[in-house]
Amino acid sequence: MAVVLETVDLSRSFGGVLAVDAVNVALAEGAVVGIIGANGAGKTTFVNLITGYLKPDRGRITHRGRDITAHPPREITRLGIARSFQIPQIYTSLTVLENVLVALAAREARSLRPWAPLSTPTRDADALAVLEPFGLAAHAHRPVSELPEGGLKFLDIALSIALRPAVLLLDEPTSGVSSKDKFHVMETLLGIMRDRRVTVVFIEHDMEVVTRYAERLLAFVDGKVVADGLPQEVLANPDVRKAVLGVD
Repeated sequence: MAVVLETVDLSRSFGGVLAVDAVNVALAEGAVVGIIGANGAGKTTFVNLITGYLKPDRGRITHRGRDITAHPPREITRLGIARSFQIPQIYTSLTVLENVLVALAAREARSLRPWAPLSTPTRDADALAVLEPFGLAAHAHRPVSELPEGGLKFLDIALSIALRPAVLLLDEPTSGVSSKDKFHVMETLLGIMRDRRVTVVFIEHDMEVVTRYAERLLAFVDGKVVADGLPQEVLANPDVRKAVLGVD
């Protein structure tokens, strides 16, 4: 299967702390990859490096063989690498539909000048098509503050999908979601991603979610990937059990 994203010797320090330490990872097209690790293990720093929010001290990142290490975040997004945050990054003063229209404008590389209206019949239809699989089309004209429980998480992910990513990076996709809804969130999300052959990488602390949905698992300890493989194999690794799961 084709490699869509690869990191080679990727490293980043903050002061004297080596947050990401010589990480070598190749991600296949359409794969679903989980990332686990204790707080401060380097998981989010790794994602921030891939998406251009941080620059590495050493190493490189390639997308379909093209070096994107020095690219700014907006250019990386336009190449098809999108992310969703642990805390949704949403314009709370706008409606649900207007949030998606802003994402579509970013995808089209349009400036947000006040005299260049975001809403057109074609763009509105595109935005509704993005919202529909998440059950949000019926809430399109409601203020974001009126969304039902779990709606903010779905909207945040929908905004990432509006960018038509080839790679989607998710930071704790089930955080802030009730335990009864977390599987629904993942099944909805991954169903949409599989249909589109999108590579999904998700950081997660919930081991039920990890074992149920990850096809491959990376375990970070002190900035290093100490285990990489099938979830059951990684979770049985002694270093992972001690440093990540807190058991001997």
